Amino acid sequence: MNGRRLLWILIAAALLSIALASGCAPGRTVLVADDSPLRIGPGTTGTVYRLVDGQWHLSPDRVTLPEGWYLVPPRFVHPEDFEETD
Repeated sequence: MNGRRLLWILIAAALLSIALASGCAPGRTVLVADDSPLRIGPGTTGTVYRLVDGQWHLSPDRVTLPEGWYLVPPRFVHPEDFEETD
């Protein structure tokens, strides 16, 4: 009986390993330092903020972000770059 139980444990462990290796595991999170810009990779989508009349508004829908565009931390952006000139 002990040998049969060990066999089932090994089978369960093998199936779990296969499931995790095949991508069934939850996605992983990578933390990025805020001291440098990032470049967008292929197939990136998400919601974005838009500057409208001096106020930032979150987009209601997901948008496709072009590959190669840069993402920069807020401290890299200067408010005077967004001031409207008449």
